[in-house]
Amino acid sequence: MLTQTTTRVLEPGDLGAALAILESDPVSNAFVTARVRAAGLDPWRLGGEMWGWYADGRLTSLCYSGANLVPICATPDAVRAFADRARRAGRRCSSIVGPAEPTARLWRLLEPSWGPARDVRPHQPLMVTEQPSPDIEPDPLVRRIRKDEMDVIMPASVAMFTEEVGVSPLAGDGGLLYQARVAELVGAGRAFARIEDGKVVFKAEIGAATPQACQIQGVWVAPEHRGRGLSESGMAAVLRYALADVSPVVSLYVNDYNAPARAAYRRVGFREVGAFMSVLF
Repeated sequence: MLTQTTTRVLEPGDLGAALAILESDPVSNAFVTARVRAAGLDPWRLGGEMWGWYADGRLTSLCYSGANLVPICATPDAVRAFADRARRAGRRCSSIVGPAEPTARLWRLLEPSWGPARDVRPHQPLMVTEQPSPDIEPDPLVRRIRKDEMDVIMPASVAMFTEEVGVSPLAGDGGLLYQARVAELVGAGRAFARIEDGKVVFKAEIGAATPQACQIQGVWVAPEHRGRGLSESGMAAVLRYALADVSPVVSLYVNDYNAPARAAYRRVGFREVGAFMSVLF
Protein backbone atom coordinates (compact mmCIF):
# COMPACT_ATOMS: atom_id res chain seq x y z
CA MET A 1 0.00 0.00 0.00
CA LEU A 2 1.33 3.42 -0.98
CA THR A 3 1.15 5.70 2.04
CA GLN A 4 2.15 9.05 0.57
CA THR A 5 1.36 11.22 -2.40
CA THR A 6 3.07 9.77 -5.44
CA THR A 7 2.60 8.93 -9.09
CA ARG A 8 3.43 5.70 -10.89
CA VAL A 9 2.67 3.73 -14.02
CA LEU A 10 -0.36 1.53 -13.37
CA GLU A 11 -0.21 -2.22 -13.95
CA PRO A 12 -2.85 -4.76 -15.00
CA GLY A 13 -3.64 -5.46 -11.35
CA ASP A 14 -4.77 -1.83 -10.95
CA LEU A 15 -7.53 -2.23 -13.55
CA GLY A 16 -10.45 -2.22 -11.11
CA ALA A 17 -9.32 0.94 -9.35
CA ALA A 18 -8.61 2.69 -12.64
CA LEU A 19 -12.03 1.81 -14.07
CA ALA A 20 -13.71 3.11 -10.92
CA ILE A 21 -12.18 6.53 -11.57
CA LEU A 22 -12.87 6.45 -15.30
CA GLU A 23 -16.50 5.47 -14.84
CA SER A 24 -17.10 8.18 -12.25
CA ASP A 25 -17.46 10.55 -15.23
CA PRO A 26 -18.44 8.30 -18.15
CA VAL A 27 -19.06 11.15 -20.60
CA SER A 28 -15.82 13.10 -20.16
CA ASN A 29 -13.76 9.92 -19.91
CA ALA A 30 -15.40 7.95 -22.72
CA PHE A 31 -12.34 7.93 -24.99
CA VAL A 32 -9.92 6.54 -22.42
CA THR A 33 -12.51 4.29 -20.78
CA ALA A 34 -13.20 2.61 -24.11
CA ARG A 35 -9.49 1.96 -24.65
CA VAL A 36 -8.99 0.59 -21.15
CA ARG A 37 -12.04 -1.65 -21.32
CA ALA A 38 -10.78 -3.08 -24.60
CA ALA A 39 -7.07 -3.37 -23.81
CA GLY A 40 -6.62 -3.29 -20.04
CA LEU A 41 -3.60 -1.48 -18.59
CA ASP A 42 -0.77 -3.35 -20.27
CA PRO A 43 1.10 -0.56 -22.11
CA TRP A 44 1.73 -2.70 -25.18
CA ARG A 45 -1.97 -3.43 -25.70
CA LEU A 46 -3.16 -0.04 -24.45
CA GLY A 47 -0.90 1.89 -26.79
CA GLY A 48 0.51 3.96 -23.96
CA GLU A 49 0.97 4.17 -20.21
CA MET A 50 -1.65 4.96 -17.62
CA TRP A 51 -0.21 7.10 -14.85
CA GLY A 52 -1.85 7.05 -11.47
CA TRP A 53 -1.75 9.70 -8.74
CA TYR A 54 -2.05 8.43 -5.19
CA ALA A 55 -3.04 10.62 -2.24
CA ASP A 56 -2.83 9.04 1.21
CA GLY A 57 -2.40 5.64 -0.40
CA ARG A 58 -5.54 5.93 -2.54
CA LEU A 59 -5.66 6.22 -6.33
CA THR A 60 -7.49 9.47 -7.07
CA SER A 61 -6.38 10.72 -10.51
CA LEU A 62 -5.18 9.30 -13.81
CA CYS A 63 -3.34 10.47 -16.90
CA TYR A 64 -3.23 8.52 -20.15
CA SER A 65 0.09 8.96 -21.94
CA GLY A 66 0.03 7.65 -25.50
CA ALA A 67 -0.61 9.33 -28.83
CA ASN A 68 -2.56 11.82 -26.70
CA LEU A 69 -1.83 13.05 -23.20
CA VAL A 70 -5.15 13.00 -21.32
CA PRO A 71 -5.62 14.11 -17.67
CA ILE A 72 -8.49 12.23 -16.02
CA CYS A 73 -10.26 13.42 -12.86
CA ALA A 74 -6.97 15.22 -12.20
CA THR A 75 -6.63 17.40 -9.11
CA PRO A 76 -4.17 20.33 -9.13
CA ASP A 77 -1.60 18.27 -7.21
CA ALA A 78 -2.04 15.39 -9.62
CA VAL A 79 -1.62 17.72 -12.62
CA ARG A 80 1.68 18.97 -11.22
CA ALA A 81 2.90 15.41 -10.73
CA PHE A 82 1.79 14.40 -14.23
CA ALA A 83 3.51 17.46 -15.71
CA ASP A 84 6.75 16.56 -13.94
CA ARG A 85 6.64 13.02 -15.29
CA ALA A 86 5.76 14.21 -18.79
CA ARG A 87 8.61 16.73 -18.76
CA ARG A 88 11.12 14.08 -17.71
CA ALA A 89 9.91 11.67 -20.39
CA GLY A 90 9.88 14.27 -23.15
CA ARG A 91 7.02 14.90 -25.54
CA ARG A 92 5.87 11.75 -27.34
CA CYS A 93 2.23 12.72 -27.95
CA SER A 94 0.64 14.57 -30.85
CA SER A 95 -1.84 16.38 -28.60
CA ILE A 96 -2.93 17.13 -25.06
CA VAL A 97 -6.70 16.84 -24.72
CA GLY A 98 -9.19 16.58 -21.89
CA PRO A 99 -11.52 18.57 -19.63
CA ALA A 100 -10.65 22.22 -20.05
CA GLU A 101 -9.56 23.17 -16.52
CA PRO A 102 -7.00 20.43 -15.77
CA THR A 103 -5.81 20.43 -19.39
CA ALA A 104 -5.17 24.17 -19.25
CA ARG A 105 -3.28 23.73 -15.98
CA LEU A 106 -1.23 20.89 -17.47
CA TRP A 107 -0.37 22.93 -20.55
CA ARG A 108 0.73 25.93 -18.49
CA LEU A 109 3.25 23.69 -16.74
CA LEU A 110 4.44 21.97 -19.92
CA GLU A 111 4.47 24.90 -22.35
CA PRO A 112 7.90 26.23 -21.29
CA SER A 113 9.54 22.94 -22.27
CA TRP A 114 7.09 21.56 -24.86
CA GLY A 115 5.94 24.71 -26.58
CA PRO A 116 5.12 26.30 -28.82
CA ALA A 117 2.07 24.31 -29.86
CA ARG A 118 0.85 24.27 -33.45
CA ASP A 119 -2.66 25.16 -32.23
CA VAL A 120 -4.39 25.64 -28.88
CA ARG A 121 -8.16 25.30 -28.64
CA PRO A 122 -8.92 26.37 -25.06
CA HIS A 123 -12.69 25.99 -25.04
CA GLN A 124 -14.45 23.18 -26.91
CA PRO A 125 -18.00 22.77 -25.61
CA LEU A 126 -18.85 19.23 -24.51
CA MET A 127 -22.40 18.36 -25.54
CA VAL A 128 -24.62 15.40 -24.60
CA THR A 129 -28.08 14.02 -25.24
CA GLU A 130 -30.13 11.04 -24.16
CA GLN A 131 -32.83 11.48 -26.78
CA PRO A 132 -33.06 13.06 -30.22
CA SER A 133 -35.10 16.15 -30.90
CA PRO A 134 -38.52 15.39 -32.39
CA ASP A 135 -38.10 18.44 -34.63
CA ILE A 136 -35.39 16.98 -36.88
CA GLU A 137 -36.22 14.05 -39.14
CA PRO A 138 -33.31 11.59 -39.46
CA ASP A 139 -31.91 11.33 -42.98
CA PRO A 140 -33.10 7.94 -44.30
CA LEU A 141 -30.13 7.80 -46.68
CA VAL A 142 -27.54 7.84 -43.88
CA ARG A 143 -26.43 4.25 -43.27
CA ARG A 144 -23.56 2.13 -42.00
CA ILE A 145 -20.53 1.97 -44.26
CA ARG A 146 -19.76 -1.50 -45.58
CA LYS A 147 -16.28 -3.02 -45.41
CA ASP A 148 -16.07 -3.00 -49.21
CA GLU A 149 -16.58 0.79 -49.26
CA MET A 150 -13.26 1.82 -47.72
CA ASP A 151 -12.20 3.43 -51.00
CA VAL A 152 -15.36 5.57 -50.85
CA ILE A 153 -15.10 6.67 -47.22
CA MET A 154 -11.33 7.29 -47.05
CA PRO A 155 -11.20 10.48 -49.20
CA ALA A 156 -13.95 12.04 -47.07
CA SER A 157 -12.22 10.95 -43.86
CA VAL A 158 -8.92 12.46 -44.99
CA ALA A 159 -10.66 15.69 -46.01
CA MET A 160 -12.44 15.91 -42.65
CA PHE A 161 -9.25 15.28 -40.66
CA THR A 162 -7.21 17.78 -42.66
CA GLU A 163 -9.90 20.44 -42.35
CA GLU A 164 -10.38 19.87 -38.62
CA VAL A 165 -6.82 19.29 -37.42
CA GLY A 166 -4.89 21.36 -39.94
CA VAL A 167 -2.55 18.60 -41.15
CA SER A 168 -3.11 15.58 -43.34
CA PRO A 169 -3.40 12.16 -41.68
CA LEU A 170 -1.41 10.81 -44.64
CA ALA A 171 1.78 12.50 -43.45
CA GLY A 172 4.48 10.45 -41.79
CA ASP A 173 3.50 6.83 -42.35
CA GLY A 174 1.51 7.49 -45.50
CA GLY A 175 -1.75 7.22 -43.60
CA LEU A 176 -1.42 3.56 -42.58
CA LEU A 177 -2.41 4.14 -38.95
CA TYR A 178 -5.26 6.44 -39.92
CA GLN A 179 -6.58 4.00 -42.49
CA ALA A 180 -6.42 1.22 -39.90
CA ARG A 181 -8.47 3.32 -37.48
CA VAL A 182 -11.10 4.09 -40.12
CA ALA A 183 -11.22 0.41 -41.06
CA GLU A 184 -11.67 -0.49 -37.38
CA LEU A 185 -14.70 1.78 -37.08
CA VAL A 186 -16.17 0.51 -40.35
CA GLY A 187 -15.66 -3.09 -39.23
CA ALA A 188 -17.34 -2.36 -35.91
CA GLY A 189 -20.38 -0.87 -37.65
CA ARG A 190 -19.74 2.57 -36.20
CA ALA A 191 -19.04 4.55 -39.40
CA PHE A 192 -21.99 6.18 -41.15
CA ALA A 193 -22.46 8.17 -44.33
CA ARG A 194 -24.82 9.38 -46.99
CA ILE A 195 -23.39 8.45 -50.37
CA GLU A 196 -24.57 9.92 -53.67
CA ASP A 197 -23.10 8.96 -57.06
CA GLY A 198 -20.25 7.12 -55.36
CA LYS A 199 -19.21 10.10 -53.22
CA VAL A 200 -19.72 10.86 -49.54
CA VAL A 201 -22.10 13.76 -48.94
CA PHE A 202 -22.26 13.45 -45.13
CA LYS A 203 -20.28 11.31 -42.71
CA ALA A 204 -19.79 10.75 -38.99
CA GLU A 205 -18.54 7.99 -36.71
CA ILE A 206 -19.30 6.72 -33.25
CA GLY A 207 -15.73 6.79 -31.98
CA ALA A 208 -15.31 5.93 -28.32
CA ALA A 209 -18.03 3.61 -27.05
CA THR A 210 -18.72 2.19 -23.60
CA PRO A 211 -21.88 0.75 -22.03
CA GLN A 212 -22.42 4.09 -20.28
CA ALA A 213 -21.68 6.63 -23.02
CA CYS A 214 -20.38 7.02 -26.54
CA GLN A 215 -18.87 9.88 -28.51
CA ILE A 216 -19.67 10.99 -32.05
CA GLN A 217 -16.70 12.25 -34.04
CA GLY A 218 -15.60 13.06 -37.57
CA VAL A 219 -18.76 14.93 -38.57
CA TRP A 220 -18.30 16.26 -42.10
CA VAL A 221 -20.40 17.53 -45.00
CA ALA A 222 -18.91 17.79 -48.47
CA PRO A 223 -18.28 21.52 -49.17
CA GLU A 224 -20.53 21.64 -52.21
CA HIS A 225 -23.45 20.31 -50.14
CA ARG A 226 -23.15 22.62 -47.15
CA GLY A 227 -25.98 24.93 -46.18
CA ARG A 228 -28.69 22.39 -47.01
CA GLY A 229 -29.31 21.10 -43.46
CA LEU A 230 -27.60 17.76 -44.17
CA SER A 231 -25.55 17.96 -40.98
CA GLU A 232 -28.72 18.13 -38.87
CA SER A 233 -30.64 15.32 -40.55
CA GLY A 234 -27.45 13.27 -40.83
CA MET A 235 -26.60 13.74 -37.16
CA ALA A 236 -30.16 12.82 -36.21
CA ALA A 237 -29.72 9.56 -38.10
CA VAL A 238 -26.38 8.75 -36.46
CA LEU A 239 -27.81 9.69 -33.08
CA ARG A 240 -30.68 7.27 -33.61
CA TYR A 241 -28.23 4.45 -34.32
CA ALA A 242 -26.04 5.38 -31.34
CA LEU A 243 -28.89 5.44 -28.82
CA ALA A 244 -30.45 2.25 -30.15
CA ASP A 245 -27.32 0.15 -30.56
CA VAL A 246 -24.46 1.56 -28.49
CA SER A 247 -25.05 3.64 -25.35
CA PRO A 248 -27.83 5.47 -23.48
CA VAL A 249 -25.88 8.75 -23.55
CA VAL A 250 -24.28 10.26 -26.65
CA SER A 251 -21.69 13.03 -26.52
CA LEU A 252 -19.45 15.10 -28.74
CA TYR A 253 -17.24 18.14 -28.41
CA VAL A 254 -16.95 20.98 -30.87
CA ASN A 255 -14.79 24.06 -31.39
CA ASP A 256 -16.37 27.07 -29.71
CA TYR A 257 -15.83 29.24 -32.79
CA ASN A 258 -17.90 26.86 -34.93
CA ALA A 259 -21.20 28.57 -34.18
CA PRO A 260 -23.14 26.90 -37.02
CA ALA A 261 -22.18 23.41 -35.82
CA ARG A 262 -23.04 24.21 -32.20
CA ALA A 263 -26.45 25.52 -33.27
CA ALA A 264 -27.06 22.47 -35.45
CA TYR A 265 -26.20 20.08 -32.62
CA ARG A 266 -28.54 21.93 -30.28
CA ARG A 267 -31.35 21.60 -32.80
CA VAL A 268 -30.70 17.86 -33.03
CA GLY A 269 -31.07 17.57 -29.25
CA PHE A 270 -27.62 18.10 -27.72
CA ARG A 271 -27.00 20.42 -24.78
CA GLU A 272 -23.73 21.81 -23.45
CA VAL A 273 -22.56 20.33 -20.14
CA GLY A 274 -18.89 21.30 -19.95
CA ALA A 275 -15.83 22.00 -22.06
CA PHE A 276 -12.75 20.26 -23.38
CA MET A 277 -9.42 21.77 -24.38
CA SER A 278 -7.01 20.58 -27.06
CA VAL A 279 -3.34 21.42 -27.58
CA LEU A 280 -2.11 20.26 -31.00
CA PHE A 281 1.55 19.75 -31.89
